[in-house]
Amino acid sequence: MTDEQLIELARAAASKAYAPYSNFQVGCAIESVDGEVVTGGNMENACYRLGLCAEQSALTTAQHQFGLDRVARIAVSGGTGDAVCTPCGGCRQAILEAAQLSGRDVEILCSSGDGSAVERYRIGELIPHGFGPANLDR
Repeated sequence: MTDEQLIELARAAASKAYAPYSNFQVGCAIESVDGEVVTGGNMENACYRLGLCAEQSALTTAQHQFGLDRVARIAVSGGTGDAVCTPCGGCRQAILEAAQLSGRDVEILCSSGDGSAVERYRIGELIPHGFGPANLDR
């Protein structure tokens, strides 16, 4: 799958997000090492802290569909203009969990809501010195 196709799936997921309070729709598409793709969108709630980020939604689906240890790369898209949307701190932590389980520095394609701007990162860049399963004695 091309970068553009993965980003387009994230943008399509954003169009299905439930964001009546912020009006900031975010979508996420996750590709497995085998090319399987799952998506998710943010879900807001009148009790704001009960909302769910797009990345968390997609990561949950990825775990059920193919396992977090099979996550190869992620695309995130959000907003309505040309400002690039990156994962929040909590989502960076969740992506780090998948990255450490997989042994890969997962690539994240971050896109503006209109698709005109894209930035490419590795989770190690977005959450340097992160704490995850690799740090725990098991």
